[in-house]
Amino acid sequence: MMRPENLLKKLQHVGATWGRSQQYWKTIRAFQYIHAHHLQHADWFLKADNDTFVVVENLRYLLSQHDTEKPVYFGHRFRPFVRQGYMSGGAGYVLSPEALRRFVQGFSTGRCEHFSSVKDMALGRCMETMGVKAGDSRDPNQRETFNPFRPENHLIPPENGKQVWGYSFYKPRRVSGPDCCADFVIWFHYMRPADMYMLEYFTHHLRTFGYKYRFNANHEQNSTSELKHS
Repeated sequence: MMRPENLLKKLQHVGATWGRSQQYWKTIRAFQYIHAHHLQHADWFLKADNDTFVVVENLRYLLSQHDTEKPVYFGHRFRPFVRQGYMSGGAGYVLSPEALRRFVQGFSTGRCEHFSSVKDMALGRCMETMGVKAGDSRDPNQRETFNPFRPENHLIPPENGKQVWGYSFYKPRRVSGPDCCADFVIWFHYMRPADMYMLEYFTHHLRTFGYKYRFNANHEQNSTSELKHS
């Protein structure tokens, strides 16, 4: 068991040797355990790294518009290697119970296998094989809600055209600036500990005097429905 007191002794060496190559197995075993013991205990199942900042209220709002009985999962969709795309594994993804059930069934029946240590791509291929839809979680203006990098990587255009790794996986092309991300952003990835405190403050405590956000739930839901059927 990894603990703060044995970090230098164990965790760093595990990460430098076999640990990273076994990431997909850890995901598989975790989902198999959840399927066996907790499938009936939640409406959705979230997998995220410990450096992902999640705005839970916005996640709940997105998921409230979708049927938990449908085989679907959400996250930041990368496009290459899998026909319907696959969700960024580091940033994380959210599975419906039916999606989780089908993923586990894929391994129990031999339709899915551990063919690659690239866990997000391998998981995406299994999902596609098992008929689990890669859901579109963008807002009505096609801005991202699940963001795989730090806020500044999305908001600030890269200097000298230098891109952060993974931008070539975007489709459609990545947008920099305020239009990079939805008003109801769900998460950012690669956050440092101090960043967690800053984002928590900015999202839940900071207010602008005289400004009141005018939220039209019907417009958002209708626009999202139109986007899904376009």
